[in-house]
Amino acid sequence: MNLTKGLLLACGLLLLVFLLKRYRGDVDGATARQLVSEGALLLDVRSRAEYQENHLEGAVNIPVQELDQRLSELGEKVRPIVVYCRSGNRSARATSLLRSNGFAEVKDLGAMSRY
Repeated sequence: MNLTKGLLLACGLLLLVFLLKRYRGDVDGATARQLVSEGALLLDVRSRAEYQENHLEGAVNIPVQELDQRLSELGEKVRPIVVYCRSGNRSARATSLLRSNGFAEVKDLGAMSRY
């Protein structure tokens, strides 16, 4: 029984680490700001209402649920893109979608507050 509990605990911890990493994004705020200052596209994948309420200066808004139909608006696939949302869930989904569509330099900031 102890082995079973240990395995369940280990699986739970691995899942927690995965989820925390997912919501944190894969790039920190300082690196994201540097990339944007060097020409990376700053992509806000929150809803239009959230974007209108508040957004990072210079960000382009394409809600994650529209992203697959609006990929042509992002320009060249070699241009770096920094993606963000409110908490990191939508930016993780958008990052995965972009990478699977050939965008080579996609960085997931995660939550907007990390910028």
